[in-house]
Amino acid sequence: MLQSNYTRVSVFVIVGFPGLHPSFYQLVAWFFFFIYVITVVGNILLVVLFALERSLQKPMYIIMLSLALSDIGFCTVALPKVIARYWWDDAGISFFLCLIQKQFIHYFGALTSLIMMTMAMDKYLAICYPLRYNELMTNRTMSLLTALSWVLAMISPAITTIQSSQMPFCGSNRINHCYCDTTSLNQLSCADISSQSRLSFSLAMVVLFLPFGFIVFSYVNIIFTVMRMANAQGRVKTFSTCATQGCIILIYYIPRFIVNATPYIPNLTTTPDLRISLAIFSSLLPPLLNPFIYCIRTKEIRAFLAKWANRGQSNAHHKPCIHPIAC
Repeated sequence: MLQSNYTRVSVFVIVGFPGLHPSFYQLVAWFFFFIYVITVVGNILLVVLFALERSLQKPMYIIMLSLALSDIGFCTVALPKVIARYWWDDAGISFFLCLIQKQFIHYFGALTSLIMMTMAMDKYLAICYPLRYNELMTNRTMSLLTALSWVLAMISPAITTIQSSQMPFCGSNRINHCYCDTTSLNQLSCADISSQSRLSFSLAMVVLFLPFGFIVFSYVNIIFTVMRMANAQGRVKTFSTCATQGCIILIYYIPRFIVNATPYIPNLTTTPDLRISLAIFSSLLPPLLNPFIYCIRTKEIRAFLAKWANRGQSNAHHKPCIHPIAC
C-alpha cells in the first residue's frame, strides 16, 4: 500500500487551461464569475419557490429541489478557486484542501447522476403508469429515494479520496485542470498507480452509466407510450418536454464519458485544453440551464412566478396538475 508519509508536495497549483494566454485571464475570470452568480441565484430561486409554495411540494418538485441544491454545491466547490486563479493569480491550494475539493467535486457529480436517474424514474411512472402514479410515487417515497441518492453518492468519491491521500506526490505539483479531480491527481503521483487508476475508472463508469442505462430504458419506454397516445397535442407536449431534458442529460453524460475513457481507448486522444473544456462544459452548463428550463416549462412554477411578480393584482386560478409533464 502507498503510504501518505511519502508525500512531499504540500501545495498544489491549479493551472486551469494550460494553453490560455495571460491576456485572457481577466475575461475567463469574469466568465466563470457570471456563470457562478447566475447558476447559484437561479437554483436558489427554485429552492425559495419550493419553500414558499405548498402546491410545489410534490414528488417531482422534491427531486428538482435536490437537483438545485446539488448544482449549488458543485458550483460553490468548483468555481471560486478557478476564479481566484485567473482574477488574482491565486493558484495555490493545500494538499488537504485539494483532497476535500476532489471529494466534493466527485460527490456532487455522482449525486447529480443519481438524481437524474430518479427524475427519469418519476417521468417513467407518470407517463407509462399515470393511473397508478399517485400510489407508486408519494412524497415519502420520493424523499426516501432522494435521501438514498445523497448517501450512496458519497461511496465512490470516498474510495478514490482515500486512495489519493495514500499516494506519494514528490514531483510536479501543477494540476492541469480548473479544480482538483482524481485523474489530475493520479497523473502527478510518482509511483505506479495503475491499479488505482483502473479502480477509479471503473467506479466512474459505474456511477455514470448505471444511471444512464436506466435513463435510456425509461426514455425508450416513454417514447413507445407517447406514440400510442391518441391525443396529438399531448404527444407533442410530452415529446417537447422530454426532448429538452434529454438534451441536458446527454450534455451531462457524453462529454464525461469522453474525458474518462480517453486514457483507456487506443487512438482516442484529446489535448489538455479540450479535455478540461469538455469537463467544464458538461459540469457547468446543466446547472446553469436547469432553473430556466424548469421555470419556463413548468406551468405551476410559471403561475407562481406570475403571482409573485403581480402581488397586488388578482390572478386567474390555475388548475393544479399531478405531474409537470402533464402541464
